[in-house]
Amino acid sequence: MISHLHYISQTPHTDHIQAACDAGCKWIQLRIKNEPPAAILPVAEAAKAICDRYQARLIINDYPQIAVAVGAAGVHVGKLDMSVAAARAIAGPELIIGGTANTLEDILQHVRDGASYVGVGPFRFTTTKQNLSPILGLKGYQSIIQGLRERNISVPVIAIGGILAEDIPALLETGVHGIAVSGLISGAIDKRAVVHHIQAQLNQTTTWNHFS
Repeated sequence: MISHLHYISQTPHTDHIQAACDAGCKWIQLRIKNEPPAAILPVAEAAKAICDRYQARLIINDYPQIAVAVGAAGVHVGKLDMSVAAARAIAGPELIIGGTANTLEDILQHVRDGASYVGVGPFRFTTTKQNLSPILGLKGYQSIIQGLRERNISVPVIAIGGILAEDIPALLETGVHGIAVSGLISGAIDKRAVVHHIQAQLNQTTTWNHFS
């Protein structure tokens, strides 16, 4: 089951992952860019230990070899990184493999490559990501979900990119499976209250969501 709420880590990664897990997040993506695998491995090991204590799933961004090495639940590959198929070849058939997408064509390619879910965005401008793809907005998600339904494809779509708590109901009405956030949780003073509020909205709406 792909979670409806994905937390994407920020530096300092283990501190933020610890706080997100303590607040109730059960799906954690360790996202470290522009660092060699040797520098990422110990952080991934620490993140896995934290996630294990909270019975949370750990997804490693970009590095399937590291995901396998630390026993993570899966891998997420960026739009400009290796393909889902290449990650699957390294990680094996059991691991969760997610891919980043900006268009319906991107999603269809990920599905052909065997993606478990697709992170689609950005919803709006975000400073978290460099080389940002074109902004989708609600109309972009509506168009993409409609295109998937016309093709009878029900891959879980996770909306990402500058999402605020007040955006969630309208986003879920488009048919997305869930959302991925970073700063919304990392920057919260009362993280537990924010996570509880997000989860309540997700659980309320996804009970009737076609893609849940």
